[in-house]
Amino acid sequence: MKFLLNIFVFTIPFLLSTAFGEEAATTVQAVVQKPYVDFGNTAWVLMSAALVMMMTAPALGLFYGGLVKRKNVLSILMQSFVTLAVVSLLWVAFGYSLAFGPGHGVLAGFIGSFDWAFLKGVGMDPSPYFISQATARIPHSTFMIFQCMFAVITPALIIGAFAERMKFSSFLIFTVLWSVFVYAPIAHMVWSSDGWLFKMGALDFAGGTVVHINAGIAALIAAILLGKRKNQKPTPPHNLVFTLIGAAMLWFGWFGFNAGSALAADGLASSAFVVTNTAAAAAALMWALIDWLITKKPTMFGAATGAVAGLVAITPASGFVDVFGAMIIGAGVSIICYFFVVVVKEFFKYDDALDAFGVHGIGGIWGAVATGLFASPLIQSSYKGLFFGNPGQLKIQLIAVGVTIVYSGIVTFIIFKGIDLVLGLRVSEKEEALGLDISQHNERAYTLVE
Repeated sequence: MKFLLNIFVFTIPFLLSTAFGEEAATTVQAVVQKPYVDFGNTAWVLMSAALVMMMTAPALGLFYGGLVKRKNVLSILMQSFVTLAVVSLLWVAFGYSLAFGPGHGVLAGFIGSFDWAFLKGVGMDPSPYFISQATARIPHSTFMIFQCMFAVITPALIIGAFAERMKFSSFLIFTVLWSVFVYAPIAHMVWSSDGWLFKMGALDFAGGTVVHINAGIAALIAAILLGKRKNQKPTPPHNLVFTLIGAAMLWFGWFGFNAGSALAADGLASSAFVVTNTAAAAAALMWALIDWLITKKPTMFGAATGAVAGLVAITPASGFVDVFGAMIIGAGVSIICYFFVVVVKEFFKYDDALDAFGVHGIGGIWGAVATGLFASPLIQSSYKGLFFGNPGQLKIQLIAVGVTIVYSGIVTFIIFKGIDLVLGLRVSEKEEALGLDISQHNERAYTLVE
């Protein structure tokens, strides 16, 4: 069928132009190239949505859960799992409409409307609202559910900053408010065709600003406002096997995150897949090497952390850079993030428990800036960075980074302060000592007797 369609697309206009002139050919060309659903593209994007879903539960839950004390592992898994449920419902109710729906009036560049609330008009046909060729080849509902999984994992990343000390009730309220008032506006500004950063030309292929900087800055605010964990001792992670499994699953799922953002099963998706794997590999080896040089032993935890940092950094650049750029981005992010995790955090004494800011925030910033340096016209001819003769792109990237930092930081601060005044943020000292698994959920991950 597609073969016959191609014959129709290219042959009929040629015959018409010969017999009746260019005007008749142009008319037929416009008709046959109208949006249609491509089965291959649709299958790939739906599969990518499933991969990104897996990144939150169970991958992120296992990665974070292995790093906390054994008495808090279920609380981490519960927070990750419930985030998937809560944000999924919020997204189909009105979150998607606010993030990607048509804007109106003076706020059009900042936030969407309620035009698509409860998925009104979001159906099985491509959306005429989207202007890119890729989104015109998949159902609108497919694009919606793919973006839903991005909206799910972003607040889940923040869990790493307030692990082992935040009330579950306060966590739920925070997740809802942050998704509405922070995630949706940033997503609209950067990714929606109405967004002012999008119109400015900010490049974020799969979420460097929208996901990682956004969540990373919120994580820093959370760590500062909640304060340090009580009776904090230098205890090692309770289950590094969980952490490695989680990291490997994140690496696997990230192919859906980045390559899926091409929104088509095409060469761009393949390129994004390759550079994603390359950056993660370079970052994992670089972090292990740094460990080896400084502590005299290469650690599995270091290699896993490096891989995640590399995946974070390549995310905004994955649709714009070649493998050489990916290697530099991957190796560079491990050096930068290691410095923030080991030196900066210790100097300023904030308790970013699982280094959500140090890896996701800092890694996202480096990745967004590096996109402005290494974006290559050989990947997408319309985009190029500083090293390919376009210094203006770096300036735009810095503006997008700055806007995300300022907006996320201020609104997250307001949300946390409001919740603290009404409900309180932290569990009691007794509940923290007992562990959040028991005090918040009345469950244990492990038992001593059968």
